[in-house]
Amino acid sequence: MEKDLHNFSSFEEYPTTDKSLWLDYSKEETIFKIWSPRATAVKLNLYKTGNDSEVFETLDLIAEKNGLWQKKVQRDLNGTYYTYQTYIDDHWLTETPGIYAKAVGVNGNRAMVFNADETNPRNWNKDTYVELNVPNSAIIYELHIRNITIQKEANSSYPGKYLGLVEKGVKSTQNVPTAIDHIKRLGITHVHLLPTFDQYSIDETHLETPQFNWGYDPQNYNVPEGSFSTNPFKAEVRIKEFKTMVQAFHDAGIGVVLDVVYNHTGVKETSNFNLENPGYYYRFNNDGSYSNASGCGNETSSERKMTQKFMLESVKYWTEEYHLDGFRFDLMAIHDIETMNLIAEEVKKINPNALIYGEGWVGGDSPLPEEKRALKKHIPQMPKIAAFCDDIRDAIKGGVFEDNSTGFVNGAKFTEESIKCGIVGAIEHPQLNYQYVNYSNKAWAQQPWQAINYVSCHDNYTLYDKLKVSRPDASLDEIKAMHKLSTAIVLTSQGTPFLHEGSEIMSTKKGDHNSYKSPDAINEIDWNLKVLNADVLAYYKNLIKLRKKHPAFRMPTAKEVQDNLKFKKIDDGLVSYQLKNNANKDTWSKILVIFNRQNYDINYELDQSWKIAVLKDSFDFEGTENVTDNVIVPAISMMVLFQKKINTQEKYYKKQLLGLVEKLFIETGDAKSRFINCEAQIETTYIASKNKYTPKEAIEFWDKMWGELNTKEALFNKSIELKSSFLMTVKSKRNASLEKYLLFFLEELARLN
Repeated sequence: MEKDLHNFSSFEEYPTTDKSLWLDYSKEETIFKIWSPRATAVKLNLYKTGNDSEVFETLDLIAEKNGLWQKKVQRDLNGTYYTYQTYIDDHWLTETPGIYAKAVGVNGNRAMVFNADETNPRNWNKDTYVELNVPNSAIIYELHIRNITIQKEANSSYPGKYLGLVEKGVKSTQNVPTAIDHIKRLGITHVHLLPTFDQYSIDETHLETPQFNWGYDPQNYNVPEGSFSTNPFKAEVRIKEFKTMVQAFHDAGIGVVLDVVYNHTGVKETSNFNLENPGYYYRFNNDGSYSNASGCGNETSSERKMTQKFMLESVKYWTEEYHLDGFRFDLMAIHDIETMNLIAEEVKKINPNALIYGEGWVGGDSPLPEEKRALKKHIPQMPKIAAFCDDIRDAIKGGVFEDNSTGFVNGAKFTEESIKCGIVGAIEHPQLNYQYVNYSNKAWAQQPWQAINYVSCHDNYTLYDKLKVSRPDASLDEIKAMHKLSTAIVLTSQGTPFLHEGSEIMSTKKGDHNSYKSPDAINEIDWNLKVLNADVLAYYKNLIKLRKKHPAFRMPTAKEVQDNLKFKKIDDGLVSYQLKNNANKDTWSKILVIFNRQNYDINYELDQSWKIAVLKDSFDFEGTENVTDNVIVPAISMMVLFQKKINTQEKYYKKQLLGLVEKLFIETGDAKSRFINCEAQIETTYIASKNKYTPKEAIEFWDKMWGELNTKEALFNKSIELKSSFLMTVKSKRNASLEKYLLFFLEELARLN
């Protein structure tokens, strides 16, 4: 008896194809395609509209090799809606737009033939990806499109829409910038959009009724969600408005990362996957039930060739068609390592600056063997991919699943080693003992940027809510201080920093820790908080400015971090570390960062002279105040000290000054050895001389030097003779910096008179 070519004993027996499964459109013809090896017939239904209309034509697709079905229609079908139907196991399955649909009508039930060029906003061909030297130069800001502008006080012309998010010149009722103006002024480099592909949960035909969902319920993977558009009934509108949004962010110098959920679908039996190839795109338990590593009722099978092909083609399409700057993978460890590496490779061929990162865990057990999962601990096998660092997240504020759990900033003991893990970006470091790190017993990142450092995201409580629920005894001022310190740790660590929308104004979800479908009153950004917590916003802006100005906080390689980052004093509630050697070509030669979570000031001993850059809410990037011997680190705060770099030109001036000092010593009869012995002190004085004021230590040094010579009067007399040569040197060099250094020296001579 001849074998039935449409029945297979396992999914591995399915014939596969390398051919493109995208619809091919031109004015002359459209080629429809679908892959369905088990189907014995496939038909194509054509419609005038995306809903509420009858089929006006039905066509049969022709079976090709390896399960491919195809139909060429030779006329211009631009604007025509369509569905496929497969005949499997002796019955017709429900209509589907097909998993490769690029445009859909309202609620995503019908796909549409369209000319992609007609959906491009003006100058789209000139739009470019955001440049990124190394991944940890990015500062990621996670947001939900609806949340930013849906509040009435936001005064948006397009509340909750793509266009509202990028509307310029909008101010709240309290006259503060909102939407893209707020985001740009914050200083972040990339926005991370919660899932924005077409989803099941929102009824787009009744948007007059407020509806909310995070979007982790995929329906059509390659189409923007319609509820964020101004007209979900017209398939082309959501596409053009999504592109307009991306273009506006790019014009503002901000990259766009899309949160993608290829690990599961919003429904099972009636998903578009199952309406083409029942079961193939999913994993199953031994008893035949759907496996559920997603915690959402099903999980997809990335290890199978056609699932892998779909994922690869999808991310490539989003990158090319929508000019995206990266992807965040939900429950990334449900996917296999090979597929994730292929995705990173293909995306970076199109956009070398793309960010690829995800959650390095699963939501439940999976049939996929653990050694094949894209887990956080397997990041060394994924050299172009980063993962969220839950080690530092929970070390900072406490466990996300326990209300009373606390972390470093809100009072927990023995969290310092986990904080250190986040500071170095989860790499191997000689001063880090991973046996005391939250969830990792060894380094899991090969390079520091592979750790996405964060303290809060859309999941669980907002940072403010977590601090409040875990420390009900704390005052508002203490909560604010903890809040600032939390983000200070994230933004001064070597990993890639990730911020949650609204954290910069201490947003609250009113204690709701799972607001995936909660109303706007819970999820919306309350723009009144921008005024109420203006000091928090200013602190965030300055932190971002500090990180962007000083590359020492974002070294690209593990070796650079190992060579240039040294932990200093570590104690209960105290973590400090030093960045040295002009790390990553920083203009500061050394940086000392101190985190004090105690509710009292700490006296921190110093072995050198330092300038103060950050003291509580004060940021002084020029360092107009010096400290020596010791410094008081305020309660629940970060302090940053630095020493200025001496560049090549400055070294030249230093050499000139030291030469003149040496000449002066010799001419006054002093032994040359005195100059040599004082060289270190002279260098200290030289650095001090670059300021307009004279530090105490400089005066003390000069006094000591003149005292040792014991010929102050003779020195002064000799100096008169030397002044003319000094001034001639200044005149010949015509250099303001050299003049400043020499005049400082002359002022010291005059002071001794």
